[in-house]
Amino acid sequence: MLTGKTIVLAVSGSIAAYKIPNLARMLKKEGADVQVLMTRNAAQFITPVTFESLTGNKCLIDTFDRNFKYSVEHVALAKRADVVMIAPASANVIGKIACGIADDMLTTTVMACPCKKIVSPAMNHNMYHNPIVQDNLSRLSSFGYEILSPGRGMLANGDEGDGRMPDEAVLFQHILKETAFEKDLSGKKILVTAGATRESIDPVRFITNHSSGKMGRAIARAAAFRGAEVTFIFGHMDAEPPMFVKKIPVLSAANMFEEVSKRAEDQDIIIKAAAVADYTPAQTAQGKIKKAEGDMAIPLKRTRDILKWLGEHRRPNQIICGFSMETENLLDNSKKKLISKNCDMICANSLSSEGSGFGSDTNVITLITEGGMESLEKMSKDEAAHIILDRLIKL
Repeated sequence: MLTGKTIVLAVSGSIAAYKIPNLARMLKKEGADVQVLMTRNAAQFITPVTFESLTGNKCLIDTFDRNFKYSVEHVALAKRADVVMIAPASANVIGKIACGIADDMLTTTVMACPCKKIVSPAMNHNMYHNPIVQDNLSRLSSFGYEILSPGRGMLANGDEGDGRMPDEAVLFQHILKETAFEKDLSGKKILVTAGATRESIDPVRFITNHSSGKMGRAIARAAAFRGAEVTFIFGHMDAEPPMFVKKIPVLSAANMFEEVSKRAEDQDIIIKAAAVADYTPAQTAQGKIKKAEGDMAIPLKRTRDILKWLGEHRRPNQIICGFSMETENLLDNSKKKLISKNCDMICANSLSSEGSGFGSDTNVITLITEGGMESLEKMSKDEAAHIILDRLIKL
């Protein structure tokens, strides 16, 4: 995903520096050219050789180091950089950059970079909340720097509080969001539903399905990476909801319908990937669950058809996409659904193909529109998500 991208990691003096070698490894694995800058204090926590072994590039510390091919190194690197992440960012480095002080290789290079700069503070709780540090962070934010909020927990000195740098997986996601994809969905509002709804029978039992929510999660994540403003309404899932989206958890089909219906009009694209339970236990006027006489069978009634409602209430130029999973006559039934639900596209999921269906990390999908069908080969759900978005943009 990052082939051809130059990522600059600027490491300052904090014990949290131990997390950055793994971040460098993750970026390198995705094909990035990873360049590491360190302050002299950072080198007290982790050696430059560690980064050089992982990235294959010289780790730069000294502004006047002559042990490289001649160029004004901080300027040359600044021109190539696609994103700079300052992590961990100590109070000292934050203060220097906020005040325009460039007295070492790290601060000099950061000052020369015109690209996006992401700052991840890491320090003691009281230092982080010092009004001077907070004012410096506000200054950086006003200059276009992205400031990541530190986590809360036990700090290096044993205190409990704010100041923990996020895990490297979180830092990695922020870099991917900034650099991995073109922002062709910038300015678009996209609503995605995902996961399985649950219809309670009693305090112990419920009606649901096997949906893992992975396909909807992949679509929401891809849309956010491509610049969209994403609202993610989700039921039960086997994976964590994606970062960078507005998250709205729901339980039942009625909950999901309520959240979707009050937000639908404002969306440019709506993708219903959730597997909504088709039935809910019938209740009496007093709100109690009915039970059939003579056994424990529970009468059921159909839940609200969210996709059909969206098709009936769509506004002009709004794109509606639904998912279809059938046990037989998949394509014929999905074509009928395209018309009956008034959708622009139906993504037909195969239950019988190897590597598809509930819980899998791959999928086999046929995209059905008024203009015809497109069968996709087995691929990861992340790859399929981008193709689905590509096709919806063309619609």
